[in-house]
Amino acid sequence: MKNLLILLSLAGLCNLASAADEPSPAALAGSNGCMICHNASQKLVGPAYKSIADKYQGQSDIQKTLVNKVRNGGAGAWGKIPMPAHPDATEENLNKIVAWILKGSPAN
Repeated sequence: MKNLLILLSLAGLCNLASAADEPSPAALAGSNGCMICHNASQKLVGPAYKSIADKYQGQSDIQKTLVNKVRNGGAGAWGKIPMPAHPDATEENLNKIVAWILKGSPAN
């Protein structure tokens, strides 16, 4: 019984370690090139994440729309400068990044 408890404890620690190894949404945004044109609170080339969150606040179906917009790129929603497509970003990472942006891009 004691060995079983030790194994279960170690398994729990392994799960915590692998969760801690996952990059944060902010790190994913950086590694996918988002931070080149966007900032959490100030407009750069593209809108600030706060502005994006404010614009789409309360729209329950916006997550999928924005993931597709980031994947395919486009122009017009925020001005004439087009956002380049990000076809190599994984669906999972795009969903994490967009969800983080829609939450106001919190530091944690």
